[in-house]
Amino acid sequence: MPDASSVTPSPWSGRRVMVTGGAGFLGQAIVERLRAGGVTDIFVPRRSDYDLTDPGAARRAFDAARPELVIHLAAEVGGIGANQRHPGRFFRNNLLMGVHCIDEAQRVGVKKFVCVGTICSYPKFTPVPFREADLWNGYPEETNAPYGIAKKALLVQCQSYRAEYGFPGVFLLPVNLYGPGDDFDPQTSHVIPALIRKCFEAMESGAPGVVCWGTGDPTREFLYIDDAARGIVMAAERYDGPEPVNLGAGFEISIRDLAVTIAGMCGFRGTPRWDASRPDGQPRRRLDTSRAEALFGKDRAG
Repeated sequence: MPDASSVTPSPWSGRRVMVTGGAGFLGQAIVERLRAGGVTDIFVPRRSDYDLTDPGAARRAFDAARPELVIHLAAEVGGIGANQRHPGRFFRNNLLMGVHCIDEAQRVGVKKFVCVGTICSYPKFTPVPFREADLWNGYPEETNAPYGIAKKALLVQCQSYRAEYGFPGVFLLPVNLYGPGDDFDPQTSHVIPALIRKCFEAMESGAPGVVCWGTGDPTREFLYIDDAARGIVMAAERYDGPEPVNLGAGFEISIRDLAVTIAGMCGFRGTPRWDASRPDGQPRRRLDTSRAEALFGKDRAG
């Protein structure tokens, strides 16, 4: 959690802010970051009250909030298994939530709309490090393509609304996130919480090893949740342009090395076993983050 004394006061202090998905993993970190910067009027629409896949519910949410800044995080997400089980749901719900929120933000005249996309939108064989210019140079990795394409369509919406209506939408592409409050549900979790859970369950049961998906050869880049929140809030404060921007840590680690590292940190002395019948996902992931540094500037504090 950011220390309020070390965070530069936000230019959004005293103004109305909506954070869709603000009760989720990333959303809570962003809300904390905003509050540390002096933002007090924050509206978090809960799914039980406002199903953003429903245009009428999205309109009610925006009428209730009347936001000047919107940070759109609400999403249907999960690991490779969840994406394989629910490709239709992930495509439909992520697309509709974004479309309705952008439409409503345009209607009420927001001052800034920050749309948070996904690294899954990049083509399967993107040259490493991933540069934003390569975003359209191929089809995404198949296991999460519906999710990635739905999110990428929102970039097109933001850009086309900016061109026609002057819509102040910006689009960010964060890498895989990790940190406190992550999802440890085995049906929906991503790789780091999934491996942590496997290690602790193996220690509790006395199992000699854990079974991990794929070959262990693919690489991933991971960004700590508070660093992601800082980058997104910095974009909300400093960036206003049509080009998508990567958010990442600038390094990659193989899933095999990650499993060994996590096992050691958990105190698990067993052996990872690799199930190559399970998909690996994208072969490599590492972002070029030079555009973010150039457009947002270096963090001044916190």
